[in-house]
Amino acid sequence: MIDCTTSHKIVSRGAAARWVKRLQAQGLKVVFTNGCFDLLHLGHVRYLEEARSLGDALIVGVNTDDSVKRLDKEPTRPVTPEGDRAALVAALACVDRVVLFAEDTPLELITALQPDILVKGGDYRLEEIVGREVVMARGGAVQVIPLVPGYSTTALLARIRG
Repeated sequence: MIDCTTSHKIVSRGAAARWVKRLQAQGLKVVFTNGCFDLLHLGHVRYLEEARSLGDALIVGVNTDDSVKRLDKEPTRPVTPEGDRAALVAALACVDRVVLFAEDTPLELITALQPDILVKGGDYRLEEIVGREVVMARGGAVQVIPLVPGYSTTALLARIRG
């Protein structure tokens, strides 16, 4: 029988940093991205697949519930609790590790992880990407991936609410 569990992919910040260092010591390139991933949809999946294609492993930072509430989102967000959001992202084949972060930005997490490639969606301009200086200072790359048109959690919630 095949073990399909993915809970081992959800790790602490310290475990994530050690994992990244192990991979980099083997000469592998680690990609990092982050987001709320409130209602997982095709846009998220395509974005994460493309992010993963840029390196050898993908680690995803997922905002905690409190962090999402402090962002400029609707007052009813997040819809899905942080543990569920982390589990859903971890269940994707293209995602190697997931780590929750409670800060308003992923800067502390990026600093701890030291990824080789930092990725954000097309709704960001390069100069707006938090952590870009950390990644670029060690010779890493920062990449903006275009969003999949017609897919967003806000749009999905609007359709649901009719």
